Amino acid sequence: MTKLFSTINYKGVSLKNRIVMSPMCMYSCMNEDGKVTPFHMTHYTSRAVGGVGLVMTEASAVQPEGRISPQDLGIWNDDQISGLKKLNEQIHTYGAKSALQLAHAGRKAQLDSTIYAPSATAFNESFKVPAEMTIKDIETTLEAFKNGARRAKEAGFDIIEIHAAHGYLINQFLSPLTNKRTDQYGQTLENRYRFLSEVIGSVKKVWDGPVFVRISTDEYHKQGNKLEDLIYVATQMKKQGVDLIDCSSGGVVPVAISPYPGYQIKRCDTIKQEAAINTGAVGLITNGLQAEEIIQNDRADLVFIGRALLRNPYWAKTVADELGHNIEAPTQYKRGWN
Repeated sequence: MTKLFSTINYKGVSLKNRIVMSPMCMYSCMNEDGKVTPFHMTHYTSRAVGGVGLVMTEASAVQPEGRISPQDLGIWNDDQISGLKKLNEQIHTYGAKSALQLAHAGRKAQLDSTIYAPSATAFNESFKVPAEMTIKDIETTLEAFKNGARRAKEAGFDIIEIHAAHGYLINQFLSPLTNKRTDQYGQTLENRYRFLSEVIGSVKKVWDGPVFVRISTDEYHKQGNKLEDLIYVATQMKKQGVDLIDCSSGGVVPVAISPYPGYQIKRCDTIKQEAAINTGAVGLITNGLQAEEIIQNDRADLVFIGRALLRNPYWAKTVADELGHNIEAPTQYKRGWN
C-alpha cells in the first residue's frame, strides 16, 4: 500500500488516508446568514464520495464582522448548527472525517459594517480602514472563537482548524507588517503570538479533539516574519497541544508571487523537522506521484488539495489508480470503479 493511502490518527480521530480537501471559500450563502446551502451539501459530500480522508469546510466566521464577504459560511450563532450537522452526517456516511476552519477576516473583511484589526491600517486602497481593536474587542473575539468551537462540536465535526494565515485577523496579530500595537499584543514576537495563543486556549476550553492551525510560512516581504520566527510560533503551538501545522503562505500584504508545483513544501518540511510537529503540505500539488513523494520523504504528514479537487471531485480515486492502489468504492459506484 502506498503511504499516501495509509491511515493516520489524531487524538483518536483516524483518517483513512493522507488526502485533505483544503478549505476554500465558496461565497455561496446567498441570504448572508452564514448557513449551509444545497450547494455546500453537494460540494463537500461529493469529495467524501470521491475518497478523500478529511473534508475541511471553508473558513467559517466566528463573528459576522469577521466574514471575508457577506456570502461566507458562519459559526457565530446556534442557528447555523443544524445545517452543519446535516452536512456532517453526509460526509461521515461516505467514510471521510470532517474539519471546520474557524476564521476571522480582520481588516480583509469586505463588508458594509465596521471591521476590526490589531492596527488601524487598511490592506490596500480598495479596502476599508479597520477600527483598532480594544482589549475588550479582543476579549469578545476570543469568546467568539470559543463559542465557534462549541458549535463545531455540537455539529459533529471531528477536527478544528484555526485560520491564522493569509493575512486574516490572527495573521494580522502575528505579523510585524500589520501589527503596530504598543501594548501586550504588539512589538515583540512573543507579544504578537499572544493573540493566537489565547485563541488556542479559548478553543481548548470547550474542544478536546484534534486542533490544526493554518499559518503563512512566507510573507514575501523582507520586513515580515522570517522562517525562524515561524518555527518559534510552531514550537509554541506544539507546547499548547496543537496537532498539526497547515503550511500555506502569503496574503499578509499585497504582493505578487510566482507559484510553482510544490512551492510551499520546503518551508513545510523545515517546520516539521525543526519544531518536531506534524505538518500539512498545500500549494499546487496536482498528481499522485508528487503527493506520494511528499509523504514518503516525510516532508509532511498530510497533503491539502485545493484546485485539483475543484477540477475533479474524484481526485483521490484518480490518484489511487495512478499509484496502482485500490480504494473502496461507495456501494452505488462499485460497478464503475471495480
